[in-house]
Amino acid sequence: MRRALSIAVTVGVAAGALATAPLISANAASAGDPFAMTTGLYVNPSSPSARWVAADPDHADAAAIRAKISTVPMARWFTGTSDAQIGPAVAAYTGTAADAGDKLPVLVAYNLPGRDACGGESSGGAADAAAYHQWISTFAAAIGDRPAIVIIEPDSLGDFECMTPAQITERNSLLTFAGRMFAEKAPNTWAYLDAANPNWVAPTVVAKRLKAAGLSRVRGFAVNVSNYVDTDRATQYASQIRDHLGTGTPYVIDTSRNGNGYDGQWCNPAGRRLGARSTADPAALHLWIKNPGNSDGACGIAPSTPAGVFDPALAVRLINGR
Repeated sequence: MRRALSIAVTVGVAAGALATAPLISANAASAGDPFAMTTGLYVNPSSPSARWVAADPDHADAAAIRAKISTVPMARWFTGTSDAQIGPAVAAYTGTAADAGDKLPVLVAYNLPGRDACGGESSGGAADAAAYHQWISTFAAAIGDRPAIVIIEPDSLGDFECMTPAQITERNSLLTFAGRMFAEKAPNTWAYLDAANPNWVAPTVVAKRLKAAGLSRVRGFAVNVSNYVDTDRATQYASQIRDHLGTGTPYVIDTSRNGNGYDGQWCNPAGRRLGARSTADPAALHLWIKNPGNSDGACGIAPSTPAGVFDPALAVRLINGR
């Protein structure tokens, strides 16, 4: 998953498409409150770190990874390749969360065509727009009336520099469609569009991109997904985006790996640390969206670990801050 190092300062080729974007109203897509319907965030017993601990319980690092990572609520990522049958997979996950004492699951939809378009470490996604329509519609319908939080398509609004105007238009259309599907088919879901991070896209630019991508159809936006920006700076960035939107739109901050802040590197940098644990406070929603220990790509301190693969050595470094 790509996280650029420089801030974009112009909208560029997308400006014409953005100029006609409708104004949004805060909470326009809200229906049921998933927090009021549940008893806390769901801890996935089959997260990548939990599966590793279960497979190697006698490893010297197993106890630390269990205590510091695998028992913390975090998002479950769904892609076109990770779950061949997206409907049954989403239904099973949200159903298991409900059966675990009415817990609230956090899901990530990550299957946009041309995903990670300008980065490449997490390339892939649905084959075309029609395939994505089917996939995301099935995803939303599988949640149904169950309460959930969904982060829609990390990377999607930061990767414009290598895209054509037609590709940008299609991407905005697909994101708008995704928001509509969750609003229509999953009324007790709070969905958030990804809004990059302060090292990637300027607040004024991402605000325009959010509007063009259908922000009015979802609960709000998410910042710092899979990145390392400290919470104070991420909060300032989110507040600046809201200022440019002209609304009080809710937002989420990914705190999974931001304990030591950002050091100029986005791909498996050394010296980072776990951030504050997920909170169930809608007024200050901090979530572990990235799964700590999952590689950003074959780079940094994990040059042979592909993106999305759990690496216990990465996990231990995040625990110890080294």
